[in-house]
Amino acid sequence: MKRELQLTDDGSHTISIPEMQVTYHSTHGAIQESMHVFIQAGLQALQLPAIRIFEMGFGTGLNALLTMQHATTPVYYYAVEQYPLTAAEVEGLSYGNELHGHAWNVDVQINERFTLHKAHASLLDVQPAQAFDLIYYDAFAPATQPELWTKEVFEKLYGLLDPGGILVTYCSKGDVRRAMLAAGFGVEKLAGPPGKREMLRAQRQMSQH
Repeated sequence: MKRELQLTDDGSHTISIPEMQVTYHSTHGAIQESMHVFIQAGLQALQLPAIRIFEMGFGTGLNALLTMQHATTPVYYYAVEQYPLTAAEVEGLSYGNELHGHAWNVDVQINERFTLHKAHASLLDVQPAQAFDLIYYDAFAPATQPELWTKEVFEKLYGLLDPGGILVTYCSKGDVRRAMLAAGFGVEKLAGPPGKREMLRAQRQMSQH
């Protein structure tokens, strides 16, 4: 399946797949979408001494790069990607590509506050050894990959989170929200990034005593 580099409105790159009519990020601005959905509504919403992040869809590495740049506490970042970018695709990106050169399927300490684990696998097959505080859910839209937005998938994600942990995604479709609720999440709608009215933030409820 052919992938192409595409410039977005804020001057940053995304990847498009013309055959599927999808892009990895918003064409209104890749960086501003990632900042709004994942950094501001996710990373910066947590007040923890250290944060464990699970990302579905490593893709261009943009969410990981922005997290490394904006984190104020140590981060363990576990990213899943079934179809990694090629070296040529990485070279064309308008933002840092340092994270792409590191090994897959092992923990790599990038700096004193950021450890990266890139899992070359599908979401349904991956079995992390630890729980997480935050999930970046950046799969392709439900119209393209409906199998990644089901109640069963969100039950798996719910199980990956510690109580009180949150999941953020750019998608705000009613079916997705209902699947999250059915999986046990509490769900809230937040204002979306430019070009999108809403996004979703879901939380695994704190344990009842």
